[in-house]
Amino acid sequence: MDLGLKGKKAIITGGSKGIGLATAHALADEGVDVAICSRKADDVNAALEALKGKGINAIGGAADVADGDSFKAWMASTIEELGGLDILVPQVSAGGGDPSEKGWAANFQTDIMGTVRAVESSLEALRASKGSIVMISTTTAIEEGPGSGPYGAVKAGLLNYSNHLAQTEGANGVRSNVICPGPIYIDGGPWNYIKDNMADFYNATLGNIPLGKFGAGEDIAKSVAFLASPASGHTTGTNVIIDGGFTKGVQF
Repeated sequence: MDLGLKGKKAIITGGSKGIGLATAHALADEGVDVAICSRKADDVNAALEALKGKGINAIGGAADVADGDSFKAWMASTIEELGGLDILVPQVSAGGGDPSEKGWAANFQTDIMGTVRAVESSLEALRASKGSIVMISTTTAIEEGPGSGPYGAVKAGLLNYSNHLAQTEGANGVRSNVICPGPIYIDGGPWNYIKDNMADFYNATLGNIPLGKFGAGEDIAKSVAFLASPASGHTTGTNVIIDGGFTKGVQF
C-alpha cells in the first residue's frame, strides 16, 4: 500500500531513541523529511547519521520539552528549516515509577505540557498543510498496570486532549489520534532493565500477553505512519491500542 507520505515533513519529539527513533525511521522509509530532538545532542547526531542514509532530509538538535520558551523556539526554527509541517508526533515522557510530588510534576511538565507546547507551536503549520497529530500514550492510561500513578494519570489526559483537538481542529483539516502501546521491549529501554534486574516482574508481565511476546518499537512506528498518512485520512479522535492483548477490557 502506498501511504502517500513521500515528500511530507514530520517532527518527532524525543526521536533519538526507542519508539521515537523507530517512528523516525518508519516515516523516513516512506520518503518523509524528519526532524527529531532529545536533551542530548550526541544522541540526536547519532540518530541523524542513520536517518540521512535513507535519502531524506533529516535535521534535529538538543531540546527539552519541559523548558517552555526554549522548546517553543526550537519548534519554530525547526518548522521553518523543514519548510512546513505535515506530521507531529509528540511522544517524550518522563516515564513512570516516581509517585512523589516531584514525580507528578515531572510527568505533568513533560508528558502533558511538552505535548501541549509541541501542538501549540505547530498548529499554524498543520492547518496550512491539513496535517496530522499522533500522540503516544500507554495502556496504563486506560487500565491499571505498570506505571500507574502519575505516569498513567497524565497519559490518560492525552486521550482527552487529542479528542479535543480532533473536535476543534477538524474544520481546519487537522486530524489528531493517539496510540496506546502496551509493554514494548527495546534494547537499553525500561523493559530491558526490568528483564535484567526484576526477572519475576518481567516474566509475569510476559505471561499476561496473549501473543506471548513483548511489542517492538517498529510495531508502534508503523501504526504511527499509517495514522498520519492520507491512507488513514478519515481517522481522527481515535485511540489505537497496540499491546498483544495485554489489556483485558473490551474496547468499544
